Amino acid sequence: MSDSMKRFENRIVMITGASGGIGSVVAERFAAEGARLVLSGTDVETLQALADSLDTEVACLDGDIRDPQTAKRLCETALNRFGGLDIAINNAGIAHSFVRLQNIPDDEAEAVVATNLMGIFYCLRHQIPLLSKGVKADGEARAIVNIASVAGLRGIPRLALYTAAKHGVVGLTKAVAAENAEKKIRINAVCPGFTRTPMLNSYVAMAGATCPNDMPLLAGKLPMKRVAEVEEVVAAILFAADPANGFMTGQAIAIDGGLTAV
Repeated sequence: MSDSMKRFENRIVMITGASGGIGSVVAERFAAEGARLVLSGTDVETLQALADSLDTEVACLDGDIRDPQTAKRLCETALNRFGGLDIAINNAGIAHSFVRLQNIPDDEAEAVVATNLMGIFYCLRHQIPLLSKGVKADGEARAIVNIASVAGLRGIPRLALYTAAKHGVVGLTKAVAAENAEKKIRINAVCPGFTRTPMLNSYVAMAGATCPNDMPLLAGKLPMKRVAEVEEVVAAILFAADPANGFMTGQAIAIDGGLTAV
């Protein structure tokens, strides 16, 4: 990609869950488009290997996003290492067992809500003041992209509490977007449908299928009759974060192969 096409040249971008299937590709794409990165994840070796592979300046911080101090440390790292923050991608998330509500183990239920909803809350609580400081300094708008799910837009059987947490992410996104619209901070959610990631593969294995497209629960409900590739989801994340996309805020963007259209 030529320098003239780099949308995020010298932008400081924070990505949580960067050691995961979507997060790592998000990091690669931002780096390719000129961004400097603050990455976090719980798989330290994978996170460091990713950082070493990127042709940009990277700060890594291991930590569990369920801990309120992790978000605080991330923002302190962005400020101390790079002088501020321009874009935040709140991507860290987990799922619970693919079972009916009454069979969800208590520890999994607590972990899903703590990671998928409270983790984003903690991030926003520290990111927004840091982004606001940057806006006041140079007058340029900032952006946050929360990674929700198609489960934040409709009910997904056997993922009841995951669905509830992702609905919470969508609601949280809309509320804080309205709170910060006049402050030149855009906040949107990207809601992927079934995407070819290790998380999806685990559900496929539970169902006894050989590949995602063979799973009737998935392919049979998708108008496109296939699951998403990670790159397709990442393209939407970068679109939501793009400084040129200046009038979109408070939106929940479904990348779901038409699932929510029917």
